[in-house]
Amino acid sequence: MNKSIKKIELLAPAKNIECAFAAINAGADAVYIGAADFGARKKAGNSLDDINKIVEYAHKFCVKVYVTVNTILFDNELKIVEKLIWNLYDIGVDAIIFQDFAFFEMNLPPIPLHASTQCNNDTLDKIRFLKNCNVERVVLPREFSLSEIREVTSNVDIETEVFIHGALCVSYSGQCYFSNYIGGRSANRGECAQPCRKKYSVVDDKGNVVINKGYLLSMMDNNLSEHIKDLVDAGVSSLKIEGRLKDAEYVINTVSFYRNLIDSISQDLKTSKGSVYTDFVPDITKTFNRGYTNFYFDGKRKVFINPKSPKFIGEKIGNVLNVNNNVLKLNNKCKLNVSDKLTYFNNAGDLTGTTVCKVLNSNTIQVLNPEHITTGTCLYRNYDSAFFDNIQKAEFKRKIPLKIYADNTKIEFSTFGKNSFVFNFNSEFEIAKNPDKARENLIKQLTKLGDTEFEASDVFVDESFNLFMPVSKINEIRREIISSLQRLSKENYTIARRNTQFAPSQYPVKDIDYSFNVSNKMAESFYEKCGCNVKEFSPECSKPENKIVLMKTKHCLRDFAGICLNITKDNKKLFLLDEYGVKFPLKFDCKKCIMKIEEP
Repeated sequence: MNKSIKKIELLAPAKNIECAFAAINAGADAVYIGAADFGARKKAGNSLDDINKIVEYAHKFCVKVYVTVNTILFDNELKIVEKLIWNLYDIGVDAIIFQDFAFFEMNLPPIPLHASTQCNNDTLDKIRFLKNCNVERVVLPREFSLSEIREVTSNVDIETEVFIHGALCVSYSGQCYFSNYIGGRSANRGECAQPCRKKYSVVDDKGNVVINKGYLLSMMDNNLSEHIKDLVDAGVSSLKIEGRLKDAEYVINTVSFYRNLIDSISQDLKTSKGSVYTDFVPDITKTFNRGYTNFYFDGKRKVFINPKSPKFIGEKIGNVLNVNNNVLKLNNKCKLNVSDKLTYFNNAGDLTGTTVCKVLNSNTIQVLNPEHITTGTCLYRNYDSAFFDNIQKAEFKRKIPLKIYADNTKIEFSTFGKNSFVFNFNSEFEIAKNPDKARENLIKQLTKLGDTEFEASDVFVDESFNLFMPVSKINEIRREIISSLQRLSKENYTIARRNTQFAPSQYPVKDIDYSFNVSNKMAESFYEKCGCNVKEFSPECSKPENKIVLMKTKHCLRDFAGICLNITKDNKKLFLLDEYGVKFPLKFDCKKCIMKIEEP
């Protein structure tokens, strides 16, 4: 491996303790999880007790645990959040992912801070500013191309985190007020109602339909699996899988897939410890996805959305050749199983589904309620029962290599770093009548490591060893050494510390409007210390004086409709029309290739 290539972290999502343990066992180098409150996924909160258990387990393998406290905060919540951060610090959490700049004014412990993508980390100047605030890491916008990522890693000495897989937010993160405007559920407060996953049309100012009803804002899912080597070469610090609302099966599948992919580049890239043993074969087409895109990674505009459905359509199975009540004959090329779930588009163009209840032969199945299925209907499978059975049955063992040495005076167990423990003998053992048998017995008992996190990778017993040691005594010694080694491992685990003392520098933007999401006096005070004029608070706090941009996105409906202003002179005004007849004005910044959805 090129010596200039540094290690790279595989960062996995965790909805709960089950998902966190699954991610660790499948090979994640770090997990990110929400506390009970103030995480950008309100439905994915966890107790301090569960987070403590995750930290205890994760740190055995030098796996880091990051906690999301990345909503905007109101004044009455600041003391509560401050206490929460201290509790997380005492537990031993490795970093906090934040959005609100009030963090820089709080009395916080020296816990590392990671700037969420909601901090709008979209320019070198903003990232340099965060570096000057002693922020350890920035999460880069999903919209960044490889060249933009390289520009950051080449010019700012700060850790960088890049989303490589999972759901894509159609809007710039932190710059979406659509959900809050429609129903008072703020994305910046972890309550997004996902209006982007609903049906819309595009009409012009005369009422003519430019694009008929479809899921016109529903992004396909991110998949940078073909570009992992590019990200490694670019010097990215962390590869992030999205999915804090996903179940354990999704986590196992995606983490296993990317662990294998990273290890295929080099076994030396991982930042954690321990080898993963399993016979599970991952397949990222089998768990939830909306179809895949690499978004803007290559800097090229393409179709980013699936206008047909925001749901998991699944893999194409084939077409129906004949329907006889609930018995279907297909031209499928893959094997179907009982309990498989099949999807298809009904007469109204909506995705619906059925379940396989019996397989009659390779091309004939019996299904439940085959409503709207006719000859020619195209079927997909979004739940492969055999694959999910494999996930549920799969065993994952994560083991840390252990070196064992023994002679007539001591037994030593050592793993990595300073994690080594020596058990010294006294004179209680007699000389063995059969030294070879004694040596063989010692090795056998010392390597019985059972369900511990260790595996014997290198065992050496000195040729001079000739002591008779009862099995019960060897087992007692082994347990004592393992217990001491686990204690040492915990004591020697290093958690980075942030320097909380810094002099505020000039923020790159002078006038701070609603889009900077200032929602409390502390954040306002900090911006003012950085030479800013806070003109407006966030829409969640007070209604801005003028109409606002509800969403800013790289997805362009003009381009999707084939009337991009860079290739046509058709500059008629366009509107996004929802199912209730509300028209949202569309504005286009063609120089930056950005579309804006404005307040009506």
